[in-house]
Parts: sequence; C-alpha cells; structure tokens
Amino acid sequence: MGKKKERPKPILEQEYCKGCGRCVLACPKDALHISSDINPISGIFPVELDYEVCNGCGLCIAACPEPYGLRAGQLEGEFQLEDPEKLFGEKPTTAPKPVNIPDEFLDLPVAEPFVIKGTYAGAIGALLAGCRHFFGYPITPSTEGTELMAKVLPKLDGAFIQAVSEVAAVNMMYGCGGAGLPCMTFTSSPGFSLMLEGVSYMISAQVPGVFINIMRGGPGLGNIGPSQSDLKLVCRGLGHGNTHAIALAPSTPQEMLDLSMQAFQLSFKYRNPVVILGDGYLGQMTGPVKLPEKMIKPGLPEWAVYGDEQHRKNLIASIKLSEPDLEQHNVMLNEKYATIGKNEQRSASFQCDDADVLIVACNTPAQMAKGAVQGLRSRGIKAGLFRPITVWPFPIDALKSLVTKAKKIVVVEASNGQLEDEMRLALSHAGIEKLPIIESIRHFGGVLPQMNEIIEKVSAAEEVLS
Repeated sequence: MGKKKERPKPILEQEYCKGCGRCVLACPKDALHISSDINPISGIFPVELDYEVCNGCGLCIAACPEPYGLRAGQLEGEFQLEDPEKLFGEKPTTAPKPVNIPDEFLDLPVAEPFVIKGTYAGAIGALLAGCRHFFGYPITPSTEGTELMAKVLPKLDGAFIQAVSEVAAVNMMYGCGGAGLPCMTFTSSPGFSLMLEGVSYMISAQVPGVFINIMRGGPGLGNIGPSQSDLKLVCRGLGHGNTHAIALAPSTPQEMLDLSMQAFQLSFKYRNPVVILGDGYLGQMTGPVKLPEKMIKPGLPEWAVYGDEQHRKNLIASIKLSEPDLEQHNVMLNEKYATIGKNEQRSASFQCDDADVLIVACNTPAQMAKGAVQGLRSRGIKAGLFRPITVWPFPIDALKSLVTKAKKIVVVEASNGQLEDEMRLALSHAGIEKLPIIESIRHFGGVLPQMNEIIEKVSAAEEVLS
C-alpha cells in the first residue's frame, strides 16, 4: 500500500480573525482556542491554532466567516489584503524622475469691467486659473455656472462632463485631480452632501479640486432661497474621518472671481480640496467685475499620476489598513491643517478701529451689515464690520485684537448660529476668555437678514444702555 497522503492544514491569519469563535466550536480535535493576547494590528483577541493537534479536516475553514482568516493554503499569486503601495510595489521604469513643471502667468489684455452673476464670476475665475476639466450635476441655484462651463470648455480644448450624479462627479474629480490637473464642480447644498464621501477620499489621498457650493435653504430639499446653513458641514463635517479644507466665503461677484482663482492655487499648494461657499443670492446677484492682469497656464506637479512613463511610479490612495500607518497618516494631515490654520487666515474689516459694536458677517449678509455700519455711524454709534473670508481656518488672529476693544459683538447670519459657533470655537482655542456681550441676528430657510433690521436692533440696544 502507498503512503497515505497528508491533508493540508489550514493557514491562520490572525490579523483578519474577528474572534467570533465559530471555528473553535467546529473543531472536533479542540485544536483551536481564543487567544489571551490582543493582536496589535486588529485590536481583537484572535484564535490560536495548535498544529500538533490539528488533523487538517477543514471544518474550521468552512465555519470561518472571514475569507482570509482561515484558509486551506497559500496559492501562487493569491491575492493578499494589503495597502496598494505594498501590494503592487514600485513599478519599474527607465524614465527620469518626474519634476515639478511650474505654472506660467500669462498677460491678459486690458478690458473694461462688466456686470455678471456670481456663478458666472466663479466660472470665469476657474477658467483664468487654468481649469479645463469640469465634472458636475446641475442643481439650482448653482446651475448657471455649470452651463457657462459647458459652453466654454469645449472651445478651449477642455472637458465638460455632466455626471449621472453628484457621487459620480466627485469621483471623477478624484481621478482628474490625481492626474495633477485642475478640476472643479458647481453644486448646491443637497448635492454637496452627496459628494462628501468622495471629498473625504480626496483629502486623505491629498488630491486637489475646487468645489463651489452655492448654499440654499434646508434641511432636506428645502428650497432654492439663499442660506448659510452649510458652514458647519464645511468647517466640521467634510465627510468621515479627520478632514478639513480651506473654506472661502466671498461676498460679491468680484470676490467670487478672485477667490475662485486663489482656490486653485491653494488647492495645489496644499494638495487638498478647497471649498468656495456662496449663498443663493450671491450666486444669482449681478455685480461689477474687473478681470485680473494675469491668467494662469497650469504646470504639472511631480506627484501626479499622469499616465506617462515618467510618472508611472507615482501612486495615489486613501487606504491605510494598518492602524499605526493610518495614525501616522493622520499626524501628517494634522500638521498640514496646522500650517493652513497659521498661514491662510483671510478677513476684511470696515471701520473697526474704534468700534464699540463689532458686527460679524460673511457672504451676502456682510453686504447688509456694511450698510448697517454706515447707518449706525450716522446715528453716532461706533459700529464696525468684521468679515471672515475664510470660515475655515477662522481668521482669529485679526479678530482677537478687535474683540478686546469692543463692548458688544453682533453676529449676523442666515443660519442658526453656525458662523457664531465657528467664531466662539476660534476664540476659545485662542485662549480668549473675557468676551464682550455676544448677540445675534439669524434667519433661516432662504430668508436673509436686512440692513434696517440690523440698524434697529443695535440702535435699540444702545438706547437701553444709555
């Protein structure tokens, strides 16, 4: 008789074991038991296998719900669940190491100012910044910006793609931005919510891209009126995980154009998405716009996954399966956020030097607040306007010196305290504990604060005090 062929014994991968114990119950030889030690990779008490007792019957493999926990054996070329850079390795190439190709700044002919909508201004700013790739899904009140890009980009050898959904659009941006190309989308509040998973992937993978969110009334589908109720979403909720992005809040069509151009520069500087927050009124409001003296011909960053031989070693991914690796990745992101917070605060002030009443507002409500400051000054009330241009990072460095001199702060916004919350959080982090009285004027659901309302509230309060 020939020698009896020995059955192969199972291979146990403890890092994939969930410690459910099904294999322990299935084993007729009691060769398996739950370990008393936590696996440092999974953070779970896995099973242990005594190979001296195991007879290779395979019942444990049949019982295991995890495809890589217990297996019959290692096959040549079998897939291993690993991070992409470990799984695929460095791709061989004889091409020289990629280098940064810098942007070029080209002269624009002098042109007279013209009057356009805020959405058009944002689109023109993107074109002047060198953006030739647009991915989006139309949603009021941002659609006019999308329509303008659809008309213009094909004539500039660009690409306009109307995706089947916002989810598809943001993942197209992931691919385009990963290739090192400037790309953007226009959307509005419900559409931006759908994009947040992709935004989180882009932040983790360090992929640039510009999102112009023309905020409308909510929650839910709400209406198409102007709102500022996405501030908390952008400042504190950009998808799952540890995510932040520069959030710019223009207040005029001119700023829509200027900040749109800056957004692309910031996005590539930090390899991170940038969000422009406009409200529905600003998106539809017309105003004078002057073109800059320069436009940008974009270069190509060395990290781009461009698809050519020179860049074939590059890899972009947002997945880190090892907890220590993911922690270090988050440490790196946190350092980036700290650098952004230190260097990219932007704000504007109007008659704040001697202000007893400091009005804080952004977007269209800041325009109403500016008129209110002038009206209050005519009544002998020393009012001033502080306008955050970045709502993240909040421009605390410019605000804290004004707060120490003011007797009162009035936050004017079209949301339920979302701007005020950002201000209070920034003041707290800055260690400013002694604050003046903080009051608010808030509207919701597509209704904006009005200039006369601000004047009357501040004036009435001052009369009571006097």
